[in-house]
Amino acid sequence: MQSIPVRYAQTLKEKPADETKLGFGKIFTDHMLIMDYDPEHGWHDMRIVPYAPFSMDPASMVLHYGQAIFEGLKCYRDASGALRLFRPMDNFRRMNRSAARMCIPQLDEEACLEGLRTLLAVEQGWAPHAEGTALYVRPTIIATDVGLGVHVSHTYRFFIILSPSGAYYQDGLAPVGIYVEDELVRAVRGGIGFTKAAANYAASLYAGDVAERKGYAQVLWLDGVHQRYIEEVGSMNIMFAFGDTIVTPMLNGSILPGITRDSILTLANDFGYTVEERRMSIEEVFEGARSGKMTEAFGTGTAAVVSPVGSLCWKGEVVRIGDGGIGPITQRMYDALTAIQRGEAADPHGWSVLV
Repeated sequence: MQSIPVRYAQTLKEKPADETKLGFGKIFTDHMLIMDYDPEHGWHDMRIVPYAPFSMDPASMVLHYGQAIFEGLKCYRDASGALRLFRPMDNFRRMNRSAARMCIPQLDEEACLEGLRTLLAVEQGWAPHAEGTALYVRPTIIATDVGLGVHVSHTYRFFIILSPSGAYYQDGLAPVGIYVEDELVRAVRGGIGFTKAAANYAASLYAGDVAERKGYAQVLWLDGVHQRYIEEVGSMNIMFAFGDTIVTPMLNGSILPGITRDSILTLANDFGYTVEERRMSIEEVFEGARSGKMTEAFGTGTAAVVSPVGSLCWKGEVVRIGDGGIGPITQRMYDALTAIQRGEAADPHGWSVLV
């Protein structure tokens, strides 16, 4: 592959002095990767440039019709100081699946990984060292045609930005309270729920705001047809433990096929747990919590890795999950996955990729 040109920033930002106060997605590095698309040249002109605002026409189609997709992955610094990506090709493959649904031209996945490696080589000093931190990677594609007619854009911009980040939730692995939303829906089969399209996240904001005002950390989404079957929790996949059995909603076209989800299910099988991917009703969840048969619940996703659920509220009833603390399965999954991500444990599936 051709070398990727780099235009270095003339003035560099001051890097955070206290890595315990990074937050999530609030600080950005000095450079970003950009690549453009047009019908004549295809995807072309991949380059690394100083991080800066884009200049966009007010009639740019992404601003009006929401033709935008993104991905999220992390780069970790291991004990030797080397940088490691976690399953990056899976992210670019999923980005292409999102692109196909959103009528966006397919990317060369290997070229994107090479571009990301080059960007990380330029910005390696931004990767934090403290436990629980990482350099968050956000690849994005937006439609750039100018015009107000509703049609598929003919031009696009792909870019990757980097953000040194700490824990997604301020309280780390502390169990959170979840509000069950039984009126609003996030997505339906046949729509774009299985993609990482910006529109999915826009559709979730109102319910999330309502839940927050009620004192809950996130929303548990039910299906859009029966408003009865579990789908996702916030922007994460959700799992429930019934003793040594882990149950999670099956992928049905409206649920995002999370890479962390797949990793957790793979590890669960490795550890000898029984794994069930199936339809699961909110009644089953609440009955399991009331009876004590459901011992743990946790969300899974790139940003938080694992987020334990301490309680659920549905139709005014609040149930506690297990003893309200972090369950042994949740803790084991978090410890095992983060150890692989940081190169501290055996990686039989080849997920951790040295930069």
